[in-house]
Amino acid sequence: MPAPDPTHAPTLAVIGGGQLARMMAEPAAALGLPLRLLAEAEGVSAAQVIPDHRVGDYHDLATLREVTSGCPVVTFDHEHVPTEHLHALEADGVAVRPGPEALVHAQDKGVMRERLAELGVPCPRNAIVADVADVESFGFPCVLKTTRGGYDGKGVWFVRSADDCADAFAAAEAAGVRILAEELVDFRRELSALVARSPSGQAASYPVVASTQLDGICHEVVAPAPDLDPELAGQAQEVALRIAGALGVTGVLAVELFETNDGRILVNELAMRPHNTGHWTQDGAVTSQFENHLRAVLDLPLGSPAPRARWTVMVNILGGPDASVGRLYDGYPHALARDPHLRVHLYGKDLRPGRKVGHVNAYGDDLDECLERARHAAAWFRGDLGNESE
Repeated sequence: MPAPDPTHAPTLAVIGGGQLARMMAEPAAALGLPLRLLAEAEGVSAAQVIPDHRVGDYHDLATLREVTSGCPVVTFDHEHVPTEHLHALEADGVAVRPGPEALVHAQDKGVMRERLAELGVPCPRNAIVADVADVESFGFPCVLKTTRGGYDGKGVWFVRSADDCADAFAAAEAAGVRILAEELVDFRRELSALVARSPSGQAASYPVVASTQLDGICHEVVAPAPDLDPELAGQAQEVALRIAGALGVTGVLAVELFETNDGRILVNELAMRPHNTGHWTQDGAVTSQFENHLRAVLDLPLGSPAPRARWTVMVNILGGPDASVGRLYDGYPHALARDPHLRVHLYGKDLRPGRKVGHVNAYGDDLDECLERARHAAAWFRGDLGNESE
């Protein structure tokens, strides 16, 4: 690999053309960091804003080698690149961040649960199950998850009897993956602890946030989590930093948590990339998760994760039941005139029912007001509200 030119920033390769890669482009441009994208198809979200992009299959090692040629570092929009390909890129001299030894814990829930148990991290009771008899031994009701490939509610089944298990095992067999059973946690709410960590070990921890889900998809996020006991918030941040250090994570790590009704926290999921629960940071933090991810993977000093306002609320914009009535760009005159402080982020995606096509951020000193503003705007873009003027 040629030596980097000290007068120019290195080109960072990004695998995956979704909205997370798209939202890396703005801070990259501000910092003068060139990006090279491997996109799944022409016209996908990130390909619209990153001129240096190639279209190809991330399952193909030759394609990965082509897109990373001349790039000292590669990072990701998703966790699905085969682990053996990541090792091959490392052998070629490319710095893979996060590396395959870390990323496998976000790729495989079974591996993740085993390692977190070794670290003494609090998790729901869980076990790998091979058949319905194993699930019966584990105990109903419970949650079944495919160990690989699930996201946004996909690959997850809530089962209360043996009759409910067939779909989960059929899906696992078709995909060639295992099934993880987890206890059905009695939780008060879901939290997320987001940290960024560089190869040199510098780390930054964002305020712990509360998230709500709708049909398995993150619906809205409140930063910081309201009425969260400071000691529990500190525990959540400590757990996230400990996991990042122990697994050798480089970049952003999102640790999704359950806050139980008896005052504990349990780790639900890990994501080693910018995460939906961190989108509030684009407008509500001194340094966004996207900028800190770029800084981290290039081993630049991290920016402050401190909040800019007392409260920030993020609400996702989803395609409505009848996607044709969604307004998106046509919603700007209403949404922006009604709320000049509103921040809107659209992903350049076609409307489909239930699909994430953007999000809105509202910030201020009054939480109820921020919630109303963000919810109204998201509902307007979604098409749930009429054309009445206000």
